[in-house]
Amino acid sequence: MRKLAVFNHVSLDGYFVDANDSMTWAKSDANDAEWNEFAAENAKADSVLVFGRRTYDMMASFWPTPMADHHAPVVAKRMNSLPKVVFSRTLAKAAWNNTRLVKSDMLTEVRKMKDETGPDMVILGSGNLVSQLAQEGLIDEYQVAVNPIILGSGRTMFNGIRNPKPLKLTKSRAFANGNVFLCYRPAS
Repeated sequence: MRKLAVFNHVSLDGYFVDANDSMTWAKSDANDAEWNEFAAENAKADSVLVFGRRTYDMMASFWPTPMADHHAPVVAKRMNSLPKVVFSRTLAKAAWNNTRLVKSDMLTEVRKMKDETGPDMVILGSGNLVSQLAQEGLIDEYQVAVNPIILGSGRTMFNGIRNPKPLKLTKSRAFANGNVFLCYRPAS
């Protein structure tokens, strides 16, 4: 059975996007060797990337560019070569390399994907997907990089969660840039 994880940056006050739906505040310094090494290690070479439409559009407009290759060559190479799945009812086509567009019922498709053999999957961004899949108990691991910034407003990954989801901390690591990486699994 394949595992489904989520990796997102969040502000100290819990937002993964700011009031303008932007994640630019989470970008790290290209000269931050410690964080960049961690990001490259964490971008597993054997994962399937999972996106909602908004995050897919944002990622597809950045990672295939020379700027991405210049600032984060290892991550850019992996982002562009890894298999990707985008869930969207409105997207006409998914042109980014190695991407499959799924327009059908997301919950049914994710359950099917988890039952298949193959590499584990990771959701990047995609707060609407995260909240819906978390509510259904389909996420196996939550990886969160808390950034040392207070946004004041924005959107959390968990808008709409109706029932508490107890979690168990499995890893943590503090970085010199102030980021703190936390990894949780469902407690039950």
